[in-house]
Amino acid sequence: MNVDPERRLRAIAGLTVSIRLAVSALVLAAILLTSALCSLLWWRTAEATSRQLASTINEQIVAAVRKEVSAIVDEARAARTAIRTLFLQNVLDTREADKREFVFLSQLQSQATISWVAFGWPDGSFFAAHKLGDRRLEMMEISLTDHAGQRRVDEYDVVPGDIEFANRRFEPTGFRVADQAWFKAGLTADDPQWFRVLDHATGVRPSIAFAGPIDVYQERQGVLAVVIEYTRLARFLSQLEVGRTGTAFIVDGSGELVAAPDKDADELHPARGDTALLPLARLALHKAGEAGGREAWRSRLTSGGATYEVALTPLPFPGWSLATVIPEAEFLGPVETTLRRLILGLAVGAVLAALASAVLARSVIAAPLSRVAGELRHVEAFALEQVRRHPSRLREIASLSGAIAEMAAGLSAFRKFIPADLVRGLLRQGVEARPGGSVQELSVMFIDIAGFTGLSERLGDRVVPLLSRYLDITSEIIVANGGTIDKFIGDAVMAFWGAPQPQDDHAARCCRAALACRRAIEESGLVDDLGQPLQIRIGINSGRMLVGNIGSELRLNYTVIGDAVNVASRLEGANKSYGTQILIGARTERLARGAVITREIDSIAVYGREEGISVHELIGIAGETAAGDTIGWIADYERGLSAYRARRFADALADFEMVLKQRGCDRPAELMRDRCRQFAATSPDNAWRPVAALASK
Repeated sequence: MNVDPERRLRAIAGLTVSIRLAVSALVLAAILLTSALCSLLWWRTAEATSRQLASTINEQIVAAVRKEVSAIVDEARAARTAIRTLFLQNVLDTREADKREFVFLSQLQSQATISWVAFGWPDGSFFAAHKLGDRRLEMMEISLTDHAGQRRVDEYDVVPGDIEFANRRFEPTGFRVADQAWFKAGLTADDPQWFRVLDHATGVRPSIAFAGPIDVYQERQGVLAVVIEYTRLARFLSQLEVGRTGTAFIVDGSGELVAAPDKDADELHPARGDTALLPLARLALHKAGEAGGREAWRSRLTSGGATYEVALTPLPFPGWSLATVIPEAEFLGPVETTLRRLILGLAVGAVLAALASAVLARSVIAAPLSRVAGELRHVEAFALEQVRRHPSRLREIASLSGAIAEMAAGLSAFRKFIPADLVRGLLRQGVEARPGGSVQELSVMFIDIAGFTGLSERLGDRVVPLLSRYLDITSEIIVANGGTIDKFIGDAVMAFWGAPQPQDDHAARCCRAALACRRAIEESGLVDDLGQPLQIRIGINSGRMLVGNIGSELRLNYTVIGDAVNVASRLEGANKSYGTQILIGARTERLARGAVITREIDSIAVYGREEGISVHELIGIAGETAAGDTIGWIADYERGLSAYRARRFADALADFEMVLKQRGCDRPAELMRDRCRQFAATSPDNAWRPVAALASK
């Protein structure tokens, strides 16, 4: 059966889907699919969320406890080292009671976590400083000869910034330091070590002690111990928030409790923290041992019908671990309830949003986007003259359409210009992209790095970061002071002021930018490969020069050319001869006079010219205190320069010597002094001119 080709085309066209319907269908499908996926994922991730929350809390607690235990260990080591040093340096003798008491008490006051500082002599005598909570201290001594069988106790009250003696008493004691493991081991050991201690002169107090021998002149004086009671750890644990009902324990390798949270625990009050969840911590320690791991261990454990997140983490003390026990219901219960409500609300909202989007997409989104897409195709083909602006009810689409039209116009008019910042400025000025220009009075500046050729040869490709940083600094300052960056030539930067935006104070702006560049480079810390601060040289000149689009129809450069530009480049190089950093021409000095402080250096004939030009050194900004202090020696220098030009070389020599006396080092003054000495010894002929010729660029 023959089918009319035209009818076939109409049938195919009828099967295509319009962008309005496609967008509506895609939005509806995306919302429904997203809702379904979110519901499924949220249900499956509820438990994972609970674990993650518990893990986050556990990580925070572990970090805090590890930091505290490390601090306790470090404080004990530091206290023992400090006292041992005093003994070794003979600042303190072990038998000097007054000094010994002062040093031990000072350590207790300065180290918050230390409970005891104790010393035992080989003859069995014992002396210790002991905290009694946070507001009281005691000093005790047990002697085998003086008051044998008794313990002498001096108590002190802790007051802000000091301690005050309270009372002294003697009481019977059966404590013998010779029976203590830390003392017996310390007498025979070479280095200090950690011990677990239960018995003290005041009774049973679970503790750890960092103890070791004290030798003076290779003679064993006794054993020094720094002791931390477990109650200090219990108080610290009470400050941690382990959920609402969770807790944290410190246990040793055998599962014995080291510390449980107790905010009232100290040297006077034994720890009585809640240990209801301690069996779970011990079970975790047992399971971790079965796994054979010494690293952190985490799992879910069940007790009494409740599930807990239990984590076991080694601490920076041998054999100790931190066990955190957090009921999973604290996190999972509220999360499940919230998720159910959220999923239900999301499902309802998704359906309503899908219906609304289907209506809005047809008239508000699809049609405008289709027209904007057509304009983008014109831009893609670079048919810029065909691009049109299309209005829309949506601000974003209207803005996009306008931006595309403006982009097309900009590309059409200025696609030959670089760099982009200059193009934007020229756009604002309405300058067309074609060769041409005008003669204007402008100021131009050249900057480069002193000794860059040798520096680049030594560094190779490592010079790139240094060069980039230097160019960033100078470019930012030039732009901030209203300058136009013309080009980068290796390490040289060329910039000018007064165009394309007219600037009446172009010379002053240029000078301020130069001073700012010098200051910024000095403060940047940039150094060469020899570690020397990076030095820059700057040449500035003002005058009438050609400014505009220089080049061909294929490539244009908005730049300045002319004799005044060449002079600025030569002045930059002249800094090398005069040991200066910033030299400016006479016209620049006249235009910027009053805004900056300068001194006339010399009359020079730059490379390629015979006539002399007056050259000035840029010193600083007028009105600044540091710059104002230079006026005296500037006057001396310029008076010497006038005498030099008048052939009064002896007078000039005195003035230049005065400048050197004031400044210590001044290369221009040294050059002029040497010239005056030479001419004072051998007078120049009548054809002599006070003009220095530069033999190089």
